[in-house]
Amino acid sequence: MGFFKDLGVLCRMIKIEHSVFALPFAYVGAFLAARGWPGLWNMLVLTAAMVAVRSFAMAFNRYADLDIDRENPRTRGRPLVTGELSTGFTLLFILVTAAVFVACCALMNQLCLLLSPLALGLSAFYSFCKRFTYWCHFVLGMVLGLAPLAGWLCVDPVLTLPAVLYFCGVTLWVAGFDLLYACQDVDFDRERGLWSMPARLGVPSALAFSTLSHVIAAILFLLAGWAAGLGAVYFPVAAAVGVILMGEHLLVSPDDMSRVNVAFFTMNGVIAVFLFLGVAVDLWRAA
Repeated sequence: MGFFKDLGVLCRMIKIEHSVFALPFAYVGAFLAARGWPGLWNMLVLTAAMVAVRSFAMAFNRYADLDIDRENPRTRGRPLVTGELSTGFTLLFILVTAAVFVACCALMNQLCLLLSPLALGLSAFYSFCKRFTYWCHFVLGMVLGLAPLAGWLCVDPVLTLPAVLYFCGVTLWVAGFDLLYACQDVDFDRERGLWSMPARLGVPSALAFSTLSHVIAAILFLLAGWAAGLGAVYFPVAAAVGVILMGEHLLVSPDDMSRVNVAFFTMNGVIAVFLFLGVAVDLWRAA
């Protein structure tokens, strides 16, 4: 029972359930590169790599932000703050997940192996961005934006227009919902001198940036499907995703952030899965 309790605490630290944001986009890249099922081997190493790098990024963020999390009332229950996990264990976990990620990239192809340190570096760099720039939300977006690129390069190590468009779309999609999420901490961030956009520019401006980011992301998802040669199944799904994105912004306002978690997790998880299913079914229909 002790093992399962410790495993549960670890999963809580890295928020394993949030993998639903990145994994579907990695599969989008892989399926498009293969024009269908990318093969069991590619799916296994890609999944392991994505889980490893996301776990690395979350654990590194918790370790780097430990001093901040101790002071923020919203984050005082995190396992590193409460002592449920030690800093020594967390550092070991960071090293192991980084090694697993690099090993998985080596099993893909040489290009993925060469790019793996850059992916780890960007994933770690994000944790420090809110200390000096209000563009930190877009750096986080770039970290998750690597998912469709990783999926594509795993199958076909060539940079293509659809992969780049999905990278840009996911970057803005993630930045948009992270801006919504950051509005919860606006008072704390100001007191602590952190550079979140809500703290530096105000909640109304942050919400405006979030809306603009999601509008452009919705357009980019449509353009990516066009560049990839997708058709009648994908485009209605991508259009519906655009409607869902706009619906997020009806749930929150500068005067009412009580439903931000619904916008952040539930609706964005649906978006990632919907787009992947749209790609997969469209490719299956065309086969």
